[in-house]
Amino acid sequence: MTQDQGTQDKLIAPDDRARLDQVFMQVVLDVQAQVQQTEPERPGNLAAMFHKETVSDALQGCAMLIAGWNENRVDDAGVTRAAKALRSLGLEDLAERVERLRGIDEA
Repeated sequence: MTQDQGTQDKLIAPDDRARLDQVFMQVVLDVQAQVQQTEPERPGNLAAMFHKETVSDALQGCAMLIAGWNENRVDDAGVTRAAKALRSLGLEDLAERVERLRGIDEA
């Protein structure tokens, strides 16, 4: 999967990053914690396999966000990946919080 699929990382000024670091990390850490507490919606091996894969996608999206943040940017692919996985897990509110990170420096 390439990053250039119409996505655009959001560059963050170093001063903004320092000011917003706690807020950004709180969102990402909260997402990680809540995702890890989810359970498959149905019993069975197939449901467990898909659940594990979706949780993995959400956590990988979070890792992409953290890596981007360390480079003074909001990784758009990470936002997209995490939000999609969160919606698959039924965590719409968390998906919206992740998507709002795109405009974290506009507040």
